[in-house]
Amino acid sequence: MDHLIEPHGGTLRELVVDDARARELHAASVEFPSIDLNDRQLCDLELLLNGGFSPLTGFLGQEDYQAVLAKCRLSDGTVWPMPITLDLSEATAEGLAPGQAVALRDAEGFMLAVLHLDEIYRPDKTREAHAAFGTADRAHPGVAYLLDRAGDVYLAGRVEGVQLPLHFDFTELRLTPAQTREGFHRMGWRRVVAFQTRNPMHRPHKELTLRAAAEAEAGLLIHPVVGLTKPGDIDHYTRVRCYQAIAEHYPDKMMMLSLLPLAMRMGGPREALWHALIRKNFGCSHFIVGRDHAGPGSDSNGDALYDPYAAQELVAEFEAEIGARMVPFKEMAFVEDRAEYMPVDEVPEGATVKRLSGTEVRRRLHEGLSIPEWYAYPNVVAELRQSHPPKPKQGLTIFFTGLSGSGKSTVANVLLARFREMGGRPVTLLDGDVVRKNLSSELGFTREHRNLNVRRIGFVASEITKNGGIAICAPIAPYRAVRAENRELIEGYGGFVEVHVKTPLEVCESRDRKGLYAKARAGQITEFTGIDDPYEEPIDPEVAIDTTDLSPMEAAQEVLLHLEKEGYLR
Repeated sequence: MDHLIEPHGGTLRELVVDDARARELHAASVEFPSIDLNDRQLCDLELLLNGGFSPLTGFLGQEDYQAVLAKCRLSDGTVWPMPITLDLSEATAEGLAPGQAVALRDAEGFMLAVLHLDEIYRPDKTREAHAAFGTADRAHPGVAYLLDRAGDVYLAGRVEGVQLPLHFDFTELRLTPAQTREGFHRMGWRRVVAFQTRNPMHRPHKELTLRAAAEAEAGLLIHPVVGLTKPGDIDHYTRVRCYQAIAEHYPDKMMMLSLLPLAMRMGGPREALWHALIRKNFGCSHFIVGRDHAGPGSDSNGDALYDPYAAQELVAEFEAEIGARMVPFKEMAFVEDRAEYMPVDEVPEGATVKRLSGTEVRRRLHEGLSIPEWYAYPNVVAELRQSHPPKPKQGLTIFFTGLSGSGKSTVANVLLARFREMGGRPVTLLDGDVVRKNLSSELGFTREHRNLNVRRIGFVASEITKNGGIAICAPIAPYRAVRAENRELIEGYGGFVEVHVKTPLEVCESRDRKGLYAKARAGQITEFTGIDDPYEEPIDPEVAIDTTDLSPMEAAQEVLLHLEKEGYLR
């Protein structure tokens, strides 16, 4: 493997210890404090342990963290653009101290690694957002996670791995850097072009990747992300089946498919450089960087968060130093006269060109319309249709939010009855009071407990949506951030329609069917939404209704009309 590009920093830092040391750590761990990692932290840990994040040997200390934010470098000068940190809440971090060994566990409690805790520090997360993402706008998913979901305390220190996180899907494709390098060596590849994707691949992508490999005289690694991607992306199970389907159309022995358990930050230019370093660790000498690579889309004003070519410019700036070559993504177009794909800048003048945007492909899928074979292979389209049927057959969550007494539950019950009259998809109502009684009876009304209750509703709704049903949710759900979390979760499985029941406070209070407003005004109830606890109104709900002058049937009809317009009821 001497002819392959060397790992970043010169050595592949595989952090999983041998069996004897693993037994020692297991025996000692009964005395260790433990941390259960979330999905994003598990992705980061896996790439630390398998060497994908070489030269890192653990979570960044404050000196390295500050250097990364300021200069895209570690404190020793090594190029590294993205802060890899272990965040915790203040409550979870309480009692931890430098010098301790901390067990890092998955959601089921299995110990995956031990953190030798060197530092505990509290970052300026707004500064981090501006440095890492170029913005503090919560329309950026990386910023929203950092400011609203990440803990306020960071732990730093060296990590010893006991085992890699467990996966039971596509195990033959989950190759570590050492395994991809061995595979390249076995096939005699000395140069390798890596292609990063979080979307299904179609014929333009195949033609682009083959052309890139041919120009570099290199093998080709299709390396899709199967960790965390952009909210609303197609689930990785469907995407991997699509990659396996399109792999049948590549020349034999010219392409390798492997899955990357990365938690994307959608960080644009910095993320593109990070991706190039990760692929260098996997043995790739070349990396395809697309237009608006890892871009999250638009900000809160509808403007692009990143210049479309900023990612290519940043990677080019560091290209000579990191040793990995950038291959700029060339837009491909189907030239009908020649029945082949060509880069748009090579299309002969006057030729008939066909293009299909990603937005148009998604529209055709959602509406059950045909997708032409010049754009997509039939076996790939079949996989997409199997997992993502047209809107009338998709799962759907209708998420009501509004003050107590606004009419949410009544309108939701009318909607439930109307859906049951129609038949077809199974429908379930998750009323806020009923859920509290049956799933969240131990919770109070602090902000933390309210958010936990709404997350539970979101989880149940996501399972219903995932399995093709309709979930009607009717909690107060006063806080925007947790409503956004639920949208992000559910849109990975089907439709999500937020309904703001915006009945004014004075009308809700005049109704006061349960006598709660009177008790709140008398001080008998505290932290009551709208009185002494805020209600954060939705900024851009799909439907907004005021039940002051609408009957429940009329209000429910407004929701049904929106669903019909959007294609969910055809």
